[in-house]
Amino acid sequence: MPKGGKKGGHKGRMRTYTSPEEIDAQMKAEKERKKTEDEEGAAVNDDEQTEDKLAGSGSEDSDDGGSQKRKGVEGLIEIENPNRAAQKSKKVTEIELEGPKQLSRREREEIEKQKAKERYMKMHLAGKTDQAKADLARLAIIRKQREEAARKKEEERKAKEAVQAAAAAAKGLHTLSLK
Repeated sequence: MPKGGKKGGHKGRMRTYTSPEEIDAQMKAEKERKKTEDEEGAAVNDDEQTEDKLAGSGSEDSDDGGSQKRKGVEGLIEIENPNRAAQKSKKVTEIELEGPKQLSRREREEIEKQKAKERYMKMHLAGKTDQAKADLARLAIIRKQREEAARKKEEERKAKEAVQAAAAAAKGLHTLSLK
């Protein structure tokens, strides 16, 4: 079986082939290693079982009772890592929804900003802010201008009607005099 890919590898290296004898030797070494691990695991399990019997069958406080099989040297060395905290799942009944919730600075500032905006709008609608006073003054001026324009228009319309009535009366007299 060639090693190194299809095109022969990097920088002109030649392909290397594993001989069948080497493959057999690697497989035997791997089997032996597995056997020794199994034997050591069985010996450790026997020791743990005897300790459990001596400690009593009522309590099950052993470290390996529900944990996974440890890899490498983890089983041999006990390490207490304060930064490694096991994640505990909380039950729905344990979660406190009614307790005082701590808000972050951004959340607090956002709430304060909304409250200030609401206060300003209430004051604005009541006409107590400078901007509201300026708006009301501007509206009053516009109202006066519109009233004056309407009055002027009404006067012009009346004057026009009077002129038309006078013209119609003069025309009526003129036609009567001709007959």
